Formats: sequence, C-alpha cells, structure tokens
Amino acid sequence: MHPKPRGRDRGTPGPTAQAPDESLSVDFSVAGGAPTHRASGWIYGMTEDGTGPADHFFRDVGFRYMRAGGAQLDGPGGWVAGKYDRRWNSTRAQLLRTRSLGGEFILLVHDLWGADSYPITRFPGDDGDWADYDAFLTRLIADVRATGAPVQWDLWNEPNITPFWNRPQARYFELWRRTYQRVRAAFPQQPIVGPSFAGVPTADGAWWNQYLDFVRGSDTVPDIVSWHSLPGDPVANVAAADATLDARGIPHPRPYQINEYGAANEQNPGAGSWYVARLERAGADGLRANWASAGNLHNDLGNMLVRDSSGQHLPKGEWWVYRFYGSQTGQVASVTPSRSYDAFATKAPGSAKVLVGGGGDTTSDVAVALRRLDTTSGIVLDDQVRVVVQRIPYNGGGAVQGPVTVRNSVVTLSGNATTVTLPHTTAEDAFTITLLPPSDHSFQTVAQR
Repeated sequence: MHPKPRGRDRGTPGPTAQAPDESLSVDFSVAGGAPTHRASGWIYGMTEDGTGPADHFFRDVGFRYMRAGGAQLDGPGGWVAGKYDRRWNSTRAQLLRTRSLGGEFILLVHDLWGADSYPITRFPGDDGDWADYDAFLTRLIADVRATGAPVQWDLWNEPNITPFWNRPQARYFELWRRTYQRVRAAFPQQPIVGPSFAGVPTADGAWWNQYLDFVRGSDTVPDIVSWHSLPGDPVANVAAADATLDARGIPHPRPYQINEYGAANEQNPGAGSWYVARLERAGADGLRANWASAGNLHNDLGNMLVRDSSGQHLPKGEWWVYRFYGSQTGQVASVTPSRSYDAFATKAPGSAKVLVGGGGDTTSDVAVALRRLDTTSGIVLDDQVRVVVQRIPYNGGGAVQGPVTVRNSVVTLSGNATTVTLPHTTAEDAFTITLLPPSDHSFQTVAQR
C-alpha cells in the first residue's frame, strides 16, 4: 500500500517483435512436501466491519494472510488524530474474520498510530517525548490481548521512505527497540515482523544493512524478516537476504515475508502467476500489494474482485489464478523455469496441475515438458493421459466469468512424458494445465461453475 505505484510499466500489449519460443519443464518424479499456498495473502481487502467479501472468495484460494491496521479510515486518522477507536474497531473485526477463515493476521502498528502516508505532524519521540507513544502501545497491547487472538506484529511499515516515517533513521531505530521490547514482554510467543522495507535486500544497500547491524547489536532481531518486492524477483531477493543476514551471523529460521508484492501494473493473471511460482521457488511467504484508496482499500480482496451495479462481488482474472493455485494439493513437483516464465506444479491422486505465468511483457509460444508421469497416481492409463489447458484472461482488469478452455484431449505418452505448447499471445494472461485420467470427463462441469 503506497501513495503511488512503482515499477516498470507492463502496459497494455501492443505490437511487439516476434519473441523466441521458450520452454520449461516439470519433473513429477522429484516431489517436495505438501503445498502451503504461501503466496495467498493480501494487505487489506476486507470491508471495514470485516463482513465482506463472502467467505468463498477467501477459502477457494487457500487464504493464508491478511495484513491490516485501519489505514485511510478518517484523514487524518488513528491515535495521532484522536481517532484511534475507528481504526482499532476495524482492525479487530478484520483480525477475527481472518482467524475464522483459517488465516494469520499481521498487525500494522503504524496505521493505528496514523502514519498511513497522510502528512501527519507528530511522530513518536518528537522533542524527545515518548510518553504519548508509550500510552498508545499500552492501549494497543491491551486491545490485542482482549481479542484472545494471536497476531504477527509488523512494527512499522516502510520506515525508509518519508510517507510513512518522516524522521531520522536513528529515531526509527529507537522506536524499533522500544516497540520490540514492549511487544516481546507482553506476547513472548507472537512473532515480530520487520522492517517491511520499501525495496529489496541488497549487499550494498545502506539502509538495509544499517538496520541489520542495529537489530543484531541491540538483540532485537525480528522473528520474521520482511521487505517489499514492487517490482522484484523473490528468488533473487531471498538470495540477497541470505547473504546479508548470514554475513552478520543473524539466524533466520522462519520463512522470509515479502509482505507486499506486485506493483500496480503487475496485478494481472500473467504476472500474478509468475509471482506465485517465484515465491514458492524462493520459499518466502507473500502478501499481494493493494493499490486501492479509501473505501476501495477496505474491500475487493486487494483488487482481485470488482463490484457490479448492485454491489455484488465478481472475480477478476487474477482471482481465478489464485483459485487454481488454491486447488493445487498433494505434493509439489520440480519445475525448471525458462528465461521469462515460471510455473508451480503439484501432483495428487487422480490429477496433476501446473500454473504457468510470465514475468515482464513477454509473449511467446511456451513449451511445457511434462516428464516422469509414471510417478503420478491414478492419471496414466495404457500410456495415455487427458490434458486440459485453460487460459485465464486479464480482460482489461474487468470481471472474468472463468478460465477459457483451449484444449481438452487425450494424448499418448512417449517415454512417460508429453509436451504441451501454450499460445501465450497476451502478456497479461496466464495458463493452467490439468492432467487427468483419459476417461475423466468431469472437468468441463467443474470449469463452468
């Protein structure tokens, strides 16, 4: 959630030079653990009172995380404006709804204070006075305790840019130390998240490395290290984070949290699928960014839904991406990506599924080699398998009725393998591949719901 989008413009696809074909492969013999749908999280996206959108929009996508704290309710709002109650009441409602849906809630302390990019005039510790901030923390800690629900404590969002922290870095370090110690004393078992950096880890990034030096030296290392990939590649981000933390002897047993991913012009089925695959490959938990404002921020599942004239929620193309992702169960299969495309693949008894997405504006015929299908269960019969390919359209960001089936046929395997070519002519679209027994004709019924 930011005042304006950052990142390269993926744009609306127009005439492009002929792109070379690319290929990636799935090896079903190399299986990992069960999928946890680590990319199915959002910053905001529930109504202010926590009652909407409907449950199935969350449950159908393997919902994992919600990150919220009442941003943009009143302007100015929050504690600093004497309007804490409205923001807390919304936060509490969204927290309890998140827990009821089986998700984890990440509490945004800065939004409850009122530092949600509104040009506030008072920050914690001004004129050396921390009394007001201490009183704020006392109230917030008591309110969280009264819910009886656990949270992850995100101590301050994007403290390296002025819309959210308009004071010196040294003051932020003092805020971090004070808040960390208060929260740790009050809730020893609840994770602390930070720094939720506006950028990605780099070996030569001054702010990032100064933060790591500070938390190591003050014994206030967060339980979950976090940053924002807007845009970025989670695989490269994690490698850089490993290097910078390991160089300082900072252990990081929990998964990293990229708690805002996807710039505004990356929020479409193609890029969304690519981020899902890269987060899974990186082993990092992800929360999709939200670029909406005011009432739209607190609705629409982080811009994955639209509303018709009656206010009824309708899914966009990217919601169908996450619906397919949420349906991927069993074991994770090994994928070798191409230069511009990556995929997330799973196998379960009776079906195997592959979600394919492209990064950037690439369009190409993408060859997906499906190997070692003899290691699947209940799919191959007499050396044959049913291949169902669907395209998930972007539709200019409008409502999408569902995926479009572009292939549903029985193929004969060669060497326990087959190759499926995806005609990726629109950069914002994504593709799915579902493998079923040859005799399975149920897919059309399921796909048309």
